[in-house]
Amino acid sequence: MNQTWALTEFSLGASLGEAVLCMQGRHLDQELTRIAQAIVNSPEVRFVPQLTETISAEHELCPVSAEAFYVLSGKKGEYSESDLAKLAILAQLTAKLLAAKAQLDQRFKASAEAQLQQSQILDQIHESVITMDLAGFIISWNRGAENLFGYSASEAIGKNILFLYDEEEVDGLRLFDSFLEDGGREMEVRRRKKSGEVFWASLSLSPLCDSNTQPIGMIGYLSDITERKRAEEQINHLAYYDLLTDLPNRTLFKKLVDKALLQSQRNHSIGSLLFIDLNRFKPINDTLGHAIGDLLLKQVAERFRLALRENDVIARLGSDEFAIGLLDIPQDIHAGLVAQKLLTTLDQAFLVEGHELRIGASIGISIYPQDGMEADQLLQKSDIAMFKAKRNVERASGSYAFYDNEMNRTIAGRLYLESGLRRALQHAEFSLLYQPKVNILTGQMIGVEALLRWNHPKKGMISPAEFIPVAEETGLILQIDAWVLETACEQARQWQAMEIAPFRIAVNVSAKEFTSTLPSRVREALTQFQISPAWIELEITESMLMHSAESVITIMDEIAALGVTLSLDDFGTGYSSLSYLKRFPINTLKIDRSFIQGVPTDNDDCAIAGAIISMAKKLRHKVIAEGVENWEQLSFLKDAGCDEVQGYLFSRPVSSDQITEMLTGGFHFSV
Repeated sequence: MNQTWALTEFSLGASLGEAVLCMQGRHLDQELTRIAQAIVNSPEVRFVPQLTETISAEHELCPVSAEAFYVLSGKKGEYSESDLAKLAILAQLTAKLLAAKAQLDQRFKASAEAQLQQSQILDQIHESVITMDLAGFIISWNRGAENLFGYSASEAIGKNILFLYDEEEVDGLRLFDSFLEDGGREMEVRRRKKSGEVFWASLSLSPLCDSNTQPIGMIGYLSDITERKRAEEQINHLAYYDLLTDLPNRTLFKKLVDKALLQSQRNHSIGSLLFIDLNRFKPINDTLGHAIGDLLLKQVAERFRLALRENDVIARLGSDEFAIGLLDIPQDIHAGLVAQKLLTTLDQAFLVEGHELRIGASIGISIYPQDGMEADQLLQKSDIAMFKAKRNVERASGSYAFYDNEMNRTIAGRLYLESGLRRALQHAEFSLLYQPKVNILTGQMIGVEALLRWNHPKKGMISPAEFIPVAEETGLILQIDAWVLETACEQARQWQAMEIAPFRIAVNVSAKEFTSTLPSRVREALTQFQISPAWIELEITESMLMHSAESVITIMDEIAALGVTLSLDDFGTGYSSLSYLKRFPINTLKIDRSFIQGVPTDNDDCAIAGAIISMAKKLRHKVIAEGVENWEQLSFLKDAGCDEVQGYLFSRPVSSDQITEMLTGGFHFSV
């Protein structure tokens, strides 16, 4: 073949390859026919993909496949051997190209079907499914991802996954590395949509591996959990924050303080806890209602918050109690300065729904690390210190006190007594002794005072002076007073059954018990034990008469109407108005023992005791002096006109059996 033919053959070969790869059907048949005619330079050549006609003996066939042929028309011998050789080579080349194309078509079809199937499956998944290569560049992006993020597949594919992050702190490449090592991971993340909206998503990542199990990328499944996260945050807020003031509650406060104390321990710094109890809040809340009380608490909380630093922690523990953590202070005295600042915020009146309200606070202070290493310990000790501050109020806005160990011992003792008092009521550890009251002229026992005694199972006899104040603070005094009244009435019934003439059993009444319900309770006791009212005398202290005198007189009148006598105890130690004293239905004035101790050597005591006796006589009241311990005191009182005496000169408090012996034996004291 000459050079011209070689070039022509190369050109026709390229055309053949292009035709086979790019054409099909009738167009391919026509192009192959054209190429064959050019090669043999005859219009009598054509490509036949399938023989459908009878080929005569004059035709030459060059097979391409079992069905396809190049056909030369005309008589044999009209074509040279060279033409036939060229046509044979063309047939072989065409056969190879068609076979290669068939294989490519088969592979392409399988790949296309797989890709179509994968795409259809991913698009049917409602979750967002994203695949990435190892560098984080997006390879696929399903319809769920389009709906979730707002980006189409064409917008997302090819970009790095980091463009969806909302300032994530985790380094992307390190994240992928950890996933590849661990084999997958689930987390809750924040992502950004095309609109700019940031949302919470549940993200599950797994590695993509090749046939050799080598990682080639990542596949991520995301679903929107924003509503669930909001619900969780709301529940968490309800669990850790006060609904009224939106301050941390006790649980969160202790967590925050404990966490900060660990830092203080590393820095060797000082911290402090302040326990705050509002003064005079309860009467405001009870009088004006809880709605006003709640608004007042919100204003108090806001004033406290504004007075503190950003890193200080303030919480509402409940009711009218707050706590503040000063978690990094230069020295412990700084806590006192903050307490003064907080009290100063209460100086100005609060305006609540048209009411001008004033309120104070008592603040207890504990110091870290000397008073404790944990929030619970510091809170407990600042609570103890608060009680000291409440007893030592120096100004209207309140007072504060630091915790000390002596205070802890005192409070611990009071708590021990409180728990013991509750047990004593349940286990009958109380008893009554009776101290005789003696007619100063005849020596006859004309009555007794019922005195409470507590026989503790471990500590033995405990003085009333020790446990009565605790009972009054805790409110247990109401149960104790009720027990004393019932026990005295029961004893009176026993003496009444012995046909002993009625005499007065004096029962002390606490300020808490002296309310409008007292007359009905006395009536019920008399009815329950079926005793004459002549058996009972109620001793009330002068301090009870200082407030609401009109209501006090009403209560006293109701008691007197029952036939029960009233005695004014500790007279001279209070501040009762003489204008009211003449209106009180009092039977007896009892001179306090503090005025008897100095008689007759102390001129002031003598003057006071004489004046009380003289005034009582003019008001037509009997007078009894308690604490009489010697004959000189008795002689002075007899000369001054005192009616009755009571004290160790005659008898200590004794049991009911001993009183019974005195009564039945006609015993008289020597006067």
